[in-house]
Amino acid sequence: MNLYNSHNHQHQSQRMALAGLFMILLPIFMPNLFGPLSRASPSLFSEWNAPKPRHLSLLKGALNRESSIKQQSELWSPLANQGWKPCVESPSFPSLPEKSQRYLQVFLDGGLNQQRMGICDAVAVAKVLNATLVIPHLEVNPVWQDFSSFTDIFDVDHFISVLHNDVHVVKELPLQYSWSTREYYATGIRATRIKTAPLHASANWYLENVLPIMQSYGIAAVAPFSHRLAFDNLPVNIQRLRCKVNFEALVFVPHIRTLGETLVHRLRHPPANFQNSGAGSLQEERHASERVGAEQFVVLHLRFDKDMAAHSACNFGGGKAEKLALAKYRQTIWQGRVLNSQFTDEELRNQGRCPLTPEEIGLLLAALGFDNNTRLYLASHKVYGGEARISTLRKLFPLMEDKKSLASEEDLAKVEGRASLLAAVDYYVSMQSDIFISASPGNMHNALLAHRAYLNLKTIRPNMVLLGHIFLNKSMGWSEFQHRVINGHKNRQGQIRLRKEKQSIYTYPAPDCMCEA
Repeated sequence: MNLYNSHNHQHQSQRMALAGLFMILLPIFMPNLFGPLSRASPSLFSEWNAPKPRHLSLLKGALNRESSIKQQSELWSPLANQGWKPCVESPSFPSLPEKSQRYLQVFLDGGLNQQRMGICDAVAVAKVLNATLVIPHLEVNPVWQDFSSFTDIFDVDHFISVLHNDVHVVKELPLQYSWSTREYYATGIRATRIKTAPLHASANWYLENVLPIMQSYGIAAVAPFSHRLAFDNLPVNIQRLRCKVNFEALVFVPHIRTLGETLVHRLRHPPANFQNSGAGSLQEERHASERVGAEQFVVLHLRFDKDMAAHSACNFGGGKAEKLALAKYRQTIWQGRVLNSQFTDEELRNQGRCPLTPEEIGLLLAALGFDNNTRLYLASHKVYGGEARISTLRKLFPLMEDKKSLASEEDLAKVEGRASLLAAVDYYVSMQSDIFISASPGNMHNALLAHRAYLNLKTIRPNMVLLGHIFLNKSMGWSEFQHRVINGHKNRQGQIRLRKEKQSIYTYPAPDCMCEA
């Protein structure tokens, strides 16, 4: 018996050891079974391990950088007058027709800034059709699972008031059309829904295809609607109306503006030990800082989430685990539709098609002349790899702040967990900054590029092709890197660029939204 028990105990110990090893390895090779828990303690094979810096020699030079008073003065100086001014009113001032009994509904996909463009287009289409616009419905964002509505983000009363001489807008449909809902259109083919609107459709397309439905039923619902209106061959008054919506009618709800203003004030007048001492009211902080001059700050929009990383198909230095994770995500979410995946990382970088990593955008900022006393606001939702991924950027800019470092839990209560509201706060802060720069082209980048150009504010556009080339050169020293970066960005700091054919009015506001002064 004793011998049997001894052998049995030994086998049981071996089984327990194997079970323990299995439980350790299972989250690594089957992370989906564990979800967020598997990210809590990164393993040797985890995509969440901090990648080593990829540009060590440049990083060493950046950490020891110095900049002259002249360089700092030129860097932070506002843009000179470029001979353009905002111009959104129609030159002919057409009178608003009698209130239309035809209603236009649109359903908008995408994140905050893609929806913003769709709202502008919806107003323009309503004007073309002489229809009453129902406040646009914002779809749940599939990436961020955000259910924020138009009225959660934008001041709807201001929106209606600014446009009252241009287009009739209602918050909801009259009772006889209350059946026309998103749920109604999701359950079958409906005569009042238009699913066939082509990308960048002309005004005539809407008159020929949507107006007859409105005349028959009194209502038309266009879904999908994103990017469904052309940028060219439209009457001047329609173009100006899109501009008016974008730059005048769309303002954020009061609590977003208040939070944004709080963050801006704390950036310009940093309170001592804000997080440890607890913040007083904004009014108290302003009184306490009246004797101190306002500081300058730069906003860095860092969109470096997993969705972006996978869609770009670039290599970001996270090793084999990261490559496998991104490839799996790309196949699952994008279902093989990522055209970039047919190119090598070197080819993509030479074409300027790889978003900058936090390390690379930090090196760019350092080369441009931003020193380690720069107050840097990080506009970002989720950074792929978490804090570990941005550790190098933080070493270069120790005064880097974001929403959570500047605001209390109470300040953030109304926006926490809502991607669109958080993006709206970042947008507001970005518009108040002395300088704005983005690590990758995208809707947020384009929207702010246009809005700041409209107001003649300094915005640095990274030269992605140049940076792709020089980051591939592993032998380049700091001095040469800095020289090439400065020369490559002299004319990329907010200079007005006139929109060309087929280019977006929401990226290039001149000449459609501006007049020569």
